[in-house]
Amino acid sequence: MGEVDRWSNIHQDLLYEITKRFHSYENDYLQLRLVCKQWNLKLPKIPNGNKVPWLLLPIGGGGEEEDIYHIMQLPTIDEQILDTGGLEEEGIYHLILPELQDNNICGSCHGWVIIVMVHEGTIKMLNPFTKVHFELPPISTLPNVIDINGDECTIYFGGRIVTRNTILMHKTQIWKAIINSTPSNDNNNDFIAVVIYGCLSSLAFYKPNDKRWLRFPLRCTNICDVIFFQEKIYAVDYEGQLYEFDTKNKSGPVGRIFEATPPPWDVVLRKFYYLIGCDNGSLLMLIRHIRRPYIGNKKCSVETVKFYVYELKKNEKVWSRIYDLGNYILVIGLNSSVQMLSSNFSNCKGNQIYFTDSMCKEHPSNFASRHDLGIFNLEDGSFKRLLTDVNFFCSPVWVLS
Repeated sequence: MGEVDRWSNIHQDLLYEITKRFHSYENDYLQLRLVCKQWNLKLPKIPNGNKVPWLLLPIGGGGEEEDIYHIMQLPTIDEQILDTGGLEEEGIYHLILPELQDNNICGSCHGWVIIVMVHEGTIKMLNPFTKVHFELPPISTLPNVIDINGDECTIYFGGRIVTRNTILMHKTQIWKAIINSTPSNDNNNDFIAVVIYGCLSSLAFYKPNDKRWLRFPLRCTNICDVIFFQEKIYAVDYEGQLYEFDTKNKSGPVGRIFEATPPPWDVVLRKFYYLIGCDNGSLLMLIRHIRRPYIGNKKCSVETVKFYVYELKKNEKVWSRIYDLGNYILVIGLNSSVQMLSSNFSNCKGNQIYFTDSMCKEHPSNFASRHDLGIFNLEDGSFKRLLTDVNFFCSPVWVLS
């Protein structure tokens, strides 16, 4: 066997060990796949596949590196990356994503990151690894937008018609976006998208072949989170009220206010809600309690102080608080929140909540700020805070398949 043949037939495990020494996805990992046909077949396009959550960190470097971003896998998140000094650890890759520069991440589903292009007012779905992208209807087609004329726009703001700066409106229109499946063709006609938008945090949807965002038939506002689960859309407002929408209707989702009474919460602290669909058919509702701590006389960035977890079992109407997730972890943030088995990942313990900062309304829209992300242990109520020394221009986000 010749020298070239020996290298091309290198054992797959050894090839994986080589990739662990890389930090740049474009400059190292992709180039390794191009060495020969055999290596290209042995190495997946996405390192270690896309079954493990990746954390996309929109830090940017300034100057020539301003469009470089970090992405790390969930099992690498440990004590070594509590600050930026840990970003050189193995398992953490650097990506060049010019699409993110000066723009806002508003969602992540099925391996796609959803981005608002703040200058153009477009909404783009991007696969950060393959660079394939799709366009969703632009912000100008949202139900509350009346007209856009250069630097100024006219929108419905509550019960009033107001004039706003166009770029600022683009930055603060979409609070969260989700899709029900990954696009599979260039026509964008095989998935549904939902956004939480506007000053009233209302719901709008996109369905196959639509050119604009459509208002939900059931008017609901003050929405905090929304998910797709078992061919339905579930949403929760800032008071914990649950809404259910059937997606099978051709004209759009048909909804109702769910009969379950909202679960109790700590009335002293501010709160955010998240919904998660479980393998057993039940729904979980997470209540995230936050505060703004003071250093001296100055208010700091928001900080999570505790989580409550409630379960609504299938065909029941009462939320029950649970204190143990067993072997499961919960992954929440701007992503479509999910439940995952910790045993599927190395060095990952169950009964924990991996969280990023989805509280966009709590952060300034015109400059970078610190964001609240980390790991919460449901057993003892302890936190592991991550990257507390970093200012992000928009929130980090989980990328999951």
